[in-house]
Parts: sequence; C-alpha cells; structure tokens
Amino acid sequence: MEYIESAKGPRGCIFCTTADDTPSSASGDGPSSASAAERLILHRGERSIVLLNRYPYAAGHLMVAPHLHCGEIERVDAASLSELMARIADTARILRKTYDCEGMNIGANLGAAGGAGFAEHLHFHVVPRWNGDTNFMTALGEVRVIPEHLERTYERLLPQFQELSKS
Repeated sequence: MEYIESAKGPRGCIFCTTADDTPSSASGDGPSSASAAERLILHRGERSIVLLNRYPYAAGHLMVAPHLHCGEIERVDAASLSELMARIADTARILRKTYDCEGMNIGANLGAAGGAGFAEHLHFHVVPRWNGDTNFMTALGEVRVIPEHLERTYERLLPQFQELSKS
C-alpha cells in the first residue's frame, strides 16, 4: 500500500540532492540523516551520489548517478565521469563484501526508449547476482522476490559507504 499511495504524488528527480541529504551515522554525530535515510541515500560525494533502488530487482540493488541533472552521458564532464566510475567500483566492492554475491549486473539505460525510468538524469544500476537467484520471477511471473527489507539493506550498507566519506 505504501508503494501504491506514494505513486499518487508529484514525482521529482530522485537523484538531485542537497547537502542536507548527506548521510550521517546512526549515532547522530553529524548532520541530520533523516532526509538521506528517507531517500535511501548511502553516499553523497563531491560529484556523485549512491542510493538504494526503491523498487529493486535483488537485495542490494543500488544506483550511482552524477550530481549533474543530465540524461546524456556525453554531456557529463570528465571529472564527474571519473568520480562516477570510482563510485561504481566502490559500490561493487562493498556489495561483494556485504552480500557475498557471485556476480553483478552493472549498466545504464539511456533515454526513455532505452528503458530509463528517470531518463532525464543519467544513472547506473549495480545489481548483485547469485547462481540460482530468483531473477527469473521478474521475467516469468512479473513479480520480484526480495529477501531483505529496504531499511535493513540501508542499515547494512550505510557504515561501509560512510568509510568512503572519510577517505
């Protein structure tokens, strides 16, 4: 019901953030993380953001995007692309460590015709995969099987992404 009811409101860009959306530790030593937690933001760097996909294909399905609100990869500056790729690599490392996944899907859908749900803002999906996982359910049954609640996924991943901010 939360999903159905939330779909009724206006839809802004989920990737555009402010400094108030920077995650802080659960212990409260830093800026308020209520907005970051509500938006499932795990990391906000100088030029990029990492957040959980609210409608994941697998537990740990994350998205990485530049701060620049732009849907065309060729319009993103070199420094932003460099940080974007570094965060994708960090995200892959963190997911392997946390979820012991056996593989991963990493990719971007460019434009509405390319399948992008948010075509106006470039973003990459990083999806952990396991041999024998239930991804066939999406194709055959039009249903997703997620063994972990989003809030638990957020709690598991946040400390590791906070380490990125310290380095």
